[in-house]
Amino acid sequence: MSEAAHAHRRRLTVVAALFGVWLLIAGWQAVEHTTVRKSARAALVNRGRDITTTLGLVVRSQRRFGGIVSKERLESALAELVTPGELNSVALLNAAGDVVASAGAPINLATRSVSGNNVVWDEHGLLMANLIDLGTNVSGTNASPNSLTSTNPTIIVTRDFFAGFETNRPSRGTGEVSPERTNRSSGSNSFRPWFGGWNSTNGPPRPPPRPPWMSEGDYQSLIQRQGLHSIVIAMSAETLQQALQRDLWQRLVIGLLAAISVIGSGLAWRNLVKSSELQLRLVRASELNLHLKEMNLAAAGLAHETRNPLNIVRGLAQMISKEANLPAEIQRRSREIIDETDRVTAQLNEFINYSRPREVRRTTIVLGTAIGEVVRALGYDLEEKALQLTVQPDLPRIEADEQLLRQALFNLLINATQALDRGGEIRVTAA
Repeated sequence: MSEAAHAHRRRLTVVAALFGVWLLIAGWQAVEHTTVRKSARAALVNRGRDITTTLGLVVRSQRRFGGIVSKERLESALAELVTPGELNSVALLNAAGDVVASAGAPINLATRSVSGNNVVWDEHGLLMANLIDLGTNVSGTNASPNSLTSTNPTIIVTRDFFAGFETNRPSRGTGEVSPERTNRSSGSNSFRPWFGGWNSTNGPPRPPPRPPWMSEGDYQSLIQRQGLHSIVIAMSAETLQQALQRDLWQRLVIGLLAAISVIGSGLAWRNLVKSSELQLRLVRASELNLHLKEMNLAAAGLAHETRNPLNIVRGLAQMISKEANLPAEIQRRSREIIDETDRVTAQLNEFINYSRPREVRRTTIVLGTAIGEVVRALGYDLEEKALQLTVQPDLPRIEADEQLLRQALFNLLINATQALDRGGEIRVTAA
């Protein structure tokens, strides 16, 4: 596997690992939000159960004459318990599911399936039904609110019911004998008024019989219509939704921060990898530069060593060209040798200067002495073209690199020698 493929595979592995970490954090927050949601709902349901327990006690406290509950008094007591924003509505249902008493906002049971002992959630809140099942009645004074009996119905009646009782009870102004007087005179408990039968002192409380003005069928119909069977409450989930929304926003912020952290970690890792790669490249470049420097030094040394033989060849060619009675062809070829060696020497000098740049070493130089040495090296060229070279006497001392200065003077004088015609003049002055 190539190095590039290995680096790409490693990059994909790191990206997948960081993405997996983010998914783990996001999943954790989702699970926590679900747990909070379930806990909040359970808390609201428990709150509803406490409320229904209280409602059962309220209904029990309103019972009169065994199982009779005044609708007006009961609804007034229930209204005290209704709190908008928490407990919105209370409805007491008969066995057929019809509302016999209520408080708070009306509950539209036709559009909501609430039956049995269940909890129904919607966008407004929740409905709780039969959390305290009253059946058709609530037991006597010594029983718990949740206990049932089939002989003591809890009937919710209006004021008209008591008005009917006042209308139909026996009148004491007639010639009839009052049952109460008869009982008092005979000392027997064989009969008491309908509303007093529940207060017997000779045994456990007995349920009242049907009202004397009602037939058995009317009485059973009254139980079916007005007998209390179950409680339905409507609770608001606004506070719950607000708390869940705040928790959701907190989870989203945590997820966003986690994403930013993952992205930052990825960018930091990428920068670290790039920095490591750059350092590796710098090391390799440094090694290559050192290698090239060594090669340049070797090439410069080789060029320098090659230049010396070329100078010897040039000098021999000059000596050959000075021989007397030399054929013209040999003189021409000798001159070509000198020209070619000069050209190659110039190229070698440029290569040496490029490949091995040297530091300038300034020293005090007598300019006349340096020029005299260069003139001696060019003596043959001056004599060949009968050139006259005049050097200013008493040249000053200067601060310069001696070797570089001699090279510059040599280049200037050789160019002047080649540029002048025969019999020309060259003047060297300094100021």
